[in-house]
Amino acid sequence: MVGLKPSEVPPTTAVKFLGAGTAACFADLLTFPLDTAKVRLQIQGENQVAQAAQSMQYRGVLGTLLIMVRTEGPRSPYNGLVAGLQRQMGFASIRIGLYDSVKQFYTPKGSDHSSITTRILAGCTTGAMAVTCAQPTDVVKVRFQASVHLGPRSDRKYSGTMDAYRTIAKEEGVRGLWKGTLPNITRNAIVNCAEMVTYDIIKEKLLDYHLLTDNFPCHFMSAFGAGFCATVVASPVDVVKTRYMNSPPGWYRNPLHCMLKMVTQEGPTAFYKGFTPSFLRLGSWNVIMFVTYEQLKRALMKVQMLRESPF
Repeated sequence: MVGLKPSEVPPTTAVKFLGAGTAACFADLLTFPLDTAKVRLQIQGENQVAQAAQSMQYRGVLGTLLIMVRTEGPRSPYNGLVAGLQRQMGFASIRIGLYDSVKQFYTPKGSDHSSITTRILAGCTTGAMAVTCAQPTDVVKVRFQASVHLGPRSDRKYSGTMDAYRTIAKEEGVRGLWKGTLPNITRNAIVNCAEMVTYDIIKEKLLDYHLLTDNFPCHFMSAFGAGFCATVVASPVDVVKTRYMNSPPGWYRNPLHCMLKMVTQEGPTAFYKGFTPSFLRLGSWNVIMFVTYEQLKRALMKVQMLRESPF
């Protein structure tokens, strides 16, 4: 037995909502440098970045992080962390915390199990809802991660996270904070389906066939599989989303123009730029998040039951 025992009472929606956001923030704290490296590799080759870092060529995850630390300082891999944590508290709470509730809503009455179609529909729904609410935090996070600062006196467009929200809204309009919403909804609908549905199915089969019990090894295996599937399926959309959100006004007409420009200038392999850090990020993020999430649900239910107990 590893970790807390499963609760006899199913976790409430509020427990899942709070647990998902907290677990996602914890996972972000540990894996954020990998996400920053992924963003830098994805936008490499764009004219804007080439001008900002003429002599720098990022190669691989470790190479990217070493160059960043050497040229921009040890804190640079955590650029945009505040916006990232703000994003997860809203984003993950909705797409992960509400997944089971939405899945039950779509499941026909009297049915014991949810079909794959129902699970996919639930994943798409919560993913789209989460993006609609948390898109401004994602835009700010990407802008910070993509910005190159070659010294303490280098020009910084944003003095802080709140200044970034204000500046983007002032220079690009309020719509600028929702820039890239369509590719992000597409990306996160795919990621959410790959993550949640894969995790759901792998965990269910491991338990149904009595291969593992409902504890850490089961959660680890299910989360690892979910992270790999999500990376393979979502990488092309993720690259387009990152480039489009980071681009200056007028650089791309729309996400489709961004995609076509990538193919003509860099070839189809551009869609998988940053695949290794994407997998390292999503794989490790999923393992940390889901394992923490399962334990938090049990801990929060235990606290709730103790508070409701008359003795």
